[in-house]
Amino acid sequence: MFKYTKLGASIALVTLTMVSQTIHAAGFALNDHSATASGNALAGSAASNDDISTSFWNPASLTNTDKPTLYISGALILPEMNVTVNSASDATGNDLSGSASPGDIVDNGLVPSIIYAHPISEKTVLGASLNVPFALSGEYGTDWAGRYHSSKSEVSDIAVAFSIAHRYSDILSVGASAQVHSTTVILESAITDFQGGNSANGDGFGSIKADDIGVGYALGIKIEPQTGTRIGIGYRSKIDLTEKGDVEYKNIGPTLINAGLDNANLFDKITLPDVLSFGFEQDINDKLTLGASAIRTGWSSMDGLNIAFDIGDDNVKQANSVLSFGFEDKWFYSIGATYKANDKLTLRTGYAIDNSPATDEFRSARAPDGDRQWISLGGTYAFSEATTLSFAYTNVDIEDVKVNRNGASEDAVRGRLDADYETSADVFSFGMNMTF
Repeated sequence: MFKYTKLGASIALVTLTMVSQTIHAAGFALNDHSATASGNALAGSAASNDDISTSFWNPASLTNTDKPTLYISGALILPEMNVTVNSASDATGNDLSGSASPGDIVDNGLVPSIIYAHPISEKTVLGASLNVPFALSGEYGTDWAGRYHSSKSEVSDIAVAFSIAHRYSDILSVGASAQVHSTTVILESAITDFQGGNSANGDGFGSIKADDIGVGYALGIKIEPQTGTRIGIGYRSKIDLTEKGDVEYKNIGPTLINAGLDNANLFDKITLPDVLSFGFEQDINDKLTLGASAIRTGWSSMDGLNIAFDIGDDNVKQANSVLSFGFEDKWFYSIGATYKANDKLTLRTGYAIDNSPATDEFRSARAPDGDRQWISLGGTYAFSEATTLSFAYTNVDIEDVKVNRNGASEDAVRGRLDADYETSADVFSFGMNMTF
């Protein structure tokens, strides 16, 4: 009748579809690692000589300082998502109703970033950093019409990096880093009772929790072929992970119990995407600098998942569940300007286009992702030669998208869902740069 392997996959939809409620950047990436760079929408970030915060995109930027330096940044993301369910039904065709509260679907989030640079010679700098490259937190609840597709998704990817950068000359700087990523995933959804939740016991509930630690690296080069012209290229590697955890079910009906559904350990191998950043900056005069960025994220490394189950409580090993996501490699483009108003105040602005890796065919309630446009404003105020405060505001406009799941293939147990999504976000960033 209904295969438990499909149900296990429908609950997990693992790490790749947990990206639904990351609003600021396409997919489930976060780009909020520098209040300085956010002020001009990351324009020229891989080539910038403003401070050390842009070392996330290019580790060669650690040579921007010749003193011990600490940069602490935080971005407050205030998202809003409105969902209109046009129609929904369970696996047997029973109509479903219920809506998710717009204020509760996506959570406000604070994204931290800490970078420390320590010169060990006139030309060589060591560094250490903590960033959150990928993350989300969102919850529909268990009463909305799409509850079999998703009720809650949480993920965090915390990266610690140890870096070295060397300035060979006034023209050339290079850098590299080794990274350790710690990821945690929580995914939850309601479990169908095949009666639209109207059976005596109602819907069941399923939850997956998994985590892993992976390693990667970053490389970067920055060139200033002539005074005032800067070119930077940075590369962050893919991160291979084997997420291990458990699936736990509650209030499961006899049909699914008889099909073999039960609590079990599981694992799935995934690969977080690599990121290639190109940056360009040109000083027009001693006050005005123009910049541009092109950043490619290799989302195609996350083309699907293959969930493997251990033997469960009934001593039956569930067969692997295989799902496809159809993510595509995508580019982020931005242009921006930096203006030095006076010795204390520097102003910034920028515009960006951030293309989503999601496709119409595979878009789901866990991943209702759309293309984005950024408009950013920001600046830096120097309290002294040793201390500066950077600030930025970004408005993120996301295209309206439709989720249309027809109940086939991996949706055989979750049923049908036709829903429209309207999403936007405001982001406020602050960063403190201190030299010692």
